[in-house]
Parts: sequence; structure tokens; C-alpha cells
Amino acid sequence: MAVAGAALALSAVQPAMAQSGRPDTRSMTCAQVQALISQRGGVVLSTGQHTFDRYVANRNFCQHGEILKRDYVPTRDNNRCYVQRCANNQPFYFD
Repeated sequence: MAVAGAALALSAVQPAMAQSGRPDTRSMTCAQVQALISQRGGVVLSTGQHTFDRYVANRNFCQHGEILKRDYVPTRDNNRCYVQRCANNQPFYFD
């Protein structure tokens, strides 16, 4: 019985996972999403049924040559939860 209670308590703290095993922003509050990113520094999050990206706490979690970009993800309590992600600083040219 104590094991079941501990498992239940632990599951309340863990972010909801998408089928892929990634945390899903749509089932978390904005504060939970921001806290998870802050705790891990960089984390891949599902933002829709077939969409995901890597979000970061700051520029230190980007690769050389990448810049920090502002982004917004859907959450349980907010349609525009502010997050940051790394992006290539080079423009794309098509011939």
C-alpha cells in the first residue's frame, strides 16, 4: 500500500508524457513547462500530436553559431506560454 501511495505522489510531480515519451506542454501549466526547462536547461517537449521541439533555459544550451529565439507553446492554462529555443543564425537561400 505504501508503494502505491509513493508511486501516486511521484506521478503527480512528473510532467505528463505524450505517446512518444516526451513531456507534453498541452497537459501542463505554463509554470510547469517553464520550471521543467529551467531545471533541465534544455528539454525536448511535445507541443501537438505530431509536433515537438527542444526548448532551452538560456543561450548556454545552444550550439556554437546558434542564437536564442523567442517562442510560445500551448499549455493547459495558456495558449501562448513564453519559452526559448535555439535557432540557426544563418539565413536560408534557395536558388
